[in-house]
Amino acid sequence: MIIGVPKELKEGENRVAMTPAGVDELVKAGHAVLVQRGAGAGSGLLDDEYAAAGAELVEDTAAVYARAEMVVKVKEPEPEEFPYLREGQILFTYLHLAAFPALTRRLVEAKVTAIAYETIQLPNGALPLLRPMSEVAGRMAVQVGARLLEKTQGGRGVLLSGVPGVPPADVVVIGAGTVGTSAAIVALGMGAQVTLIDKDANRLRYLEEILHGNRITVMSNRYNIERAVAYADLVIGAVLVPGARAPRLVTEDMVRQMKQGAVIVDVAIDQGGCVETADRVTSHREPTYVKHGVIHYAVPNMPGAVPRTSTWALTNATLPYIQQVADKGFIKAVQDDPALRKGVNCYAGHVVLDAVAAAHGLEYVELRQLVPGL
Repeated sequence: MIIGVPKELKEGENRVAMTPAGVDELVKAGHAVLVQRGAGAGSGLLDDEYAAAGAELVEDTAAVYARAEMVVKVKEPEPEEFPYLREGQILFTYLHLAAFPALTRRLVEAKVTAIAYETIQLPNGALPLLRPMSEVAGRMAVQVGARLLEKTQGGRGVLLSGVPGVPPADVVVIGAGTVGTSAAIVALGMGAQVTLIDKDANRLRYLEEILHGNRITVMSNRYNIERAVAYADLVIGAVLVPGARAPRLVTEDMVRQMKQGAVIVDVAIDQGGCVETADRVTSHREPTYVKHGVIHYAVPNMPGAVPRTSTWALTNATLPYIQQVADKGFIKAVQDDPALRKGVNCYAGHVVLDAVAAAHGLEYVELRQLVPGL
C-alpha cells in the first residue's frame, strides 16, 4: 500500500503522524511511504531521517494526497485540503466529525473511507488511540490554567498550591476519564484542592482509592456542577461521549456566577465543548478570550504545543492499526478487528457512525450493510 504523511496545516500544530521508526516498519513490510518535506520539522524530525528510514520525500500536500492510497494525519483536514480528498482513499486521523459538519459532508461527497483515531474502541470501552493525547491534554490543562491564573496573564493572581497559612486554589475537573484523571494527578501534585465530578460512581470510587491529596469526588448533576463552578479558581472541561458532540454541562449562567479572573480550560472543545460560553475555538497563537470576567482557553489541539512528547506518544499507539490496514487492506482489517471497525466514520458515501449522523441530521447506515462479513 502507498501511505502518505502530509505536513499538518492546522495553526500551531507541530505534531506529525509518523516517526521515522514507523516509516522503517512499514517499508520493511513492503509498503511505500510518502512524506511531505518538512512534515516532521515541528517535532524535531528531519527530512534526512525519513529518507534514511526509506520514505520518499514529496514536495507538497497535493502530491501526497494524489498518490497515497491511505493518508495518515494527526488532525482533521483543513478546508484547503478538501479538494484533494478522493473516492476510495483511506483517511486515518483524529476527525471529531460531530463538531465539523462541512468536513463530514465533504467526506461523504468524496466517498472517502474515513477512520477516526478517537472512535476506535476496545471491548472494555477503552479508546486506545485517544488515550495518549488525552493524557497529554489533561496534564497540559493544569499547566495552562496555573499560568493563566497569574495576575500578569489577567487571572485572579492565585498560586495553585498556596503556601503555608494561605489555602491552595480550587480546581474543578468535570469528567473523570483519561483527561480528567490526568488533570487531577497534576493538580494534586501541585498542591491544589481538586474536585472531580463524574456520573459514574464506580469511577469516582476507584479514583478515591488511587488519588492522594486534597481531593473531593462529586456525582455529576446540574446542582453539584453549579455549586462547584461557583467557587472554582480553575475549571477543566474533560467530558467525552465517543464520537458525539460534548454535552454543555456548564451553562452561561454558571459562568456568570464564577469569580472574576477565574479560568476555564475546555479540553472538550474539539468535540464542541462542554462549557456554553466556550462558543469559539481559539488557537495556540491567540489561545484565550474573556467572557463574564472569566478567562476561556479553547484550543482544540493542545498536544500540538508539546510535539516532542505527543508525536511519539501518538505514533506508538497508531502504528499497529496503520499496519493492520496496510497489510490486510481495509475490508479484511475491519472484518478481523471489531475495535478498528468502530473507528470507521464514513465509507462509500455514507455516514456509518450513528453519533456523527445524529449530530448533523444525516442518514446513518450501518457499516455491516456495506461491508460483507461483519
